[in-house]
Amino acid sequence: MDIAYSPCPNDTFVFDAWAHGRVPGAPPLDVTFADIDVTNGMAERGEGTVLKVSYAVLPWVLDEYALLPCGGALGRGCGPLVLTRAGDSVGGGDGGTAKPEGLAGRTVAVPSERSTAYLLFRLWAADRVPGGVGEVVVMPFHEIMPAVRDGVVDAGLVIHEARFTYQDYGLVKLADMGEHWEETTGLPIPLGAIIAKRSLGVEALRRLADSARASVRMAWDDPEASRPYVREHAQEMDPSVADRHIGLYVNEFTADLGPDGYAAVRGLLTRAAAEGLVPPIAPGALDFPATA
Repeated sequence: MDIAYSPCPNDTFVFDAWAHGRVPGAPPLDVTFADIDVTNGMAERGEGTVLKVSYAVLPWVLDEYALLPCGGALGRGCGPLVLTRAGDSVGGGDGGTAKPEGLAGRTVAVPSERSTAYLLFRLWAADRVPGGVGEVVVMPFHEIMPAVRDGVVDAGLVIHEARFTYQDYGLVKLADMGEHWEETTGLPIPLGAIIAKRSLGVEALRRLADSARASVRMAWDDPEASRPYVREHAQEMDPSVADRHIGLYVNEFTADLGPDGYAAVRGLLTRAAAEGLVPPIAPGALDFPATA
């Protein structure tokens, strides 16, 4: 079974047992590592059988792919951040505190326009930035903090481990998109989803979901077993940052979306559609077991 997911610690932690044949009855995996903007594009082109994608891309792919109810990333206190330089006018350079209105008309770097982070950012800006932001520039997420630090852009939208390292770049937090989402909805933050081709059929989709759920639970039962796989693909990430990353993004919603998880996904996509950011999804399109 071909699958594509990121080399980030949460994904390697979740899929370690399955990828290494330790989940009884699970189909063997042929793993491709790719950043989520790559897997989003694969899904839009119908490439790949099982993919980790952003929830934001679902409106474009749900005709061909089914959402699995486990294996993805939702949570609380784990949303994207908007960062700016300490000491400039956006970041409170006049001695005051950085405020969202300082972003009006400014240039902002984002990791993708097909990302949940981008949808959360646009929903936040619609509420908090009078007149709206200025130019939005798409760049690889690992380039965003250096670009903000060096003055290439006024602010940047960051994800993942950047939550733990942005101070190293002399940056300050302007706003937390997750805090805004949780305050306005009371729901967890939907970030990354696991999807699979509907053409596999209902029984195969159920088997995939069972395998993903079992892999998550095996990782929790024996966290040390996954460490070599996590470290192998975490590149230069400090092990303590990798552990915090896993702790933040792998939680009860990874094992099962549940009512709150589904409500969060529907809420995000409904709000985004109302703002004209994504197409509306059909009733029942998120349901599982899916209709093949």
